[in-house]
Amino acid sequence: MKKYSVIVGSGSYIPTVVVKNEEFLKNDFFDSSGVKFDIPNEVIIEKFEKITGIKERRHVTDDLVTSQISTFAAEEALNSSGIDKESLDYIIVAHNFGDVKKGTTIPDFVPSIAARVKKGLGIENPFTIAFDIPFGCPGWVQGSILADYYIKSGDAKRILVIGSDTLSRISDPHDRDSMIYADGAGAVIFEAVESDKPVGILSHTTRSDTLNHAKLMWMAASNNKDYKGRDLFIKMNGHRLYDYALTNVAPLVKATIEKAGLTLKDINKVFIHQANDKMDVEMLKRVFKLYNEPHTDFGVMPMTISWLGNSSVATVPTIYDLVVRGKMEGHSFKKDDYAVFVSVGAGMNINTFAYKAV
Repeated sequence: MKKYSVIVGSGSYIPTVVVKNEEFLKNDFFDSSGVKFDIPNEVIIEKFEKITGIKERRHVTDDLVTSQISTFAAEEALNSSGIDKESLDYIIVAHNFGDVKKGTTIPDFVPSIAARVKKGLGIENPFTIAFDIPFGCPGWVQGSILADYYIKSGDAKRILVIGSDTLSRISDPHDRDSMIYADGAGAVIFEAVESDKPVGILSHTTRSDTLNHAKLMWMAASNNKDYKGRDLFIKMNGHRLYDYALTNVAPLVKATIEKAGLTLKDINKVFIHQANDKMDVEMLKRVFKLYNEPHTDFGVMPMTISWLGNSSVATVPTIYDLVVRGKMEGHSFKKDDYAVFVSVGAGMNINTFAYKAV
C-alpha cells in the first residue's frame, strides 16, 4: 500500500460582473511605444476575438478582493468534501497580486492571502499552516504539486489549494491586452489515501526558464504616456509568449504522461490554462503530434475562455470544478478517468501533473 494525494472536494467563484467585448469600444488603445492606434476599436476587438476566442470575461464587484473570493471558493470545496475545516493541515493560495482594492493597482500581500482565507473560514487550529505561492499563472498547479509532496512525506493528510486573482485591477485600460484578463477563484482539497493501485496524483513535471524568458511578462507604466498616475500594470510580449508555449508545453505534457506509465490514449481530460483559444488548440495538436496521432481529440479539453477569459491561477481549478459538478455540457470526469493538469505563464514557468480519479 502506498500513499497518494486524491481530490475529495472542489469549489469555485465566478464573478457576477459580465464584461462583453463591446464594452471596450470606448477605450483609447496605445501601442507599447505610446502611439495611439489609428484603426477603429471595432477592428481591434474583432481581431482580438478571432485570435483569443474571448467574447466576454468576468470581473469582481467593487467591494471584493482576492482573499474574499478565495474564501468563497474554499467554502464550496469544504462543503463538497464534507470534511471538518479544522482538520486541514495546510492552506496554500496561489495568486499574483494579493488584495488589490478597486481604484488602485497597489498589491497587498501582508498578512498572506492564505492567512486571510484561514481567518475568513474561521479556522482555529494553530497547526493549519497557511502560506502563498506567487508563481504566475501556473501557481495553482505548483501548489498542488507541493501538496502532493507534503502528503506523500507523511507530513499532511488534508490540504486546501486555491488559485485566485483579480487581474482586472492591474490591467492597463490603454493596452489591448487588458481585454484578455479576468477575475476568479478555484479551490481543491487533497487528501491522503492508502492504495495498492496508483490513484490521485501519479506524476508531475515542472520547468522554469528565466534566463531568456523572465521578461515575457512584467509590470510597467500605462501605454498612455499622458496617464498621470504612478500605477504599474501587467504587460506581456504576446508573440514570444505564444512561441514559448508552443515549443515547450507539449513535450512536458508527454513527459508527465510517460512518468505516470500512461499513454495518450489513457487520457480522458486535459485541464489546461486558458490564455488564448488559438494557443490552447495548437498546444493540444502538438501533444497529439508527439504521439504520431493524426487526429486531435478536442473533446478532451474543456474550454471556458470564451466566457470567462484568462483568470490566471484560477483557470485550471475552476474548469475542474465546473466539469466535476456537471456544469460544462459534454464533459465529465468520473472514477478511474485519467487527466493531465497543465499551465504555463510568467516566469516563464510550465508545470503539469497526471491524475487518476477515485
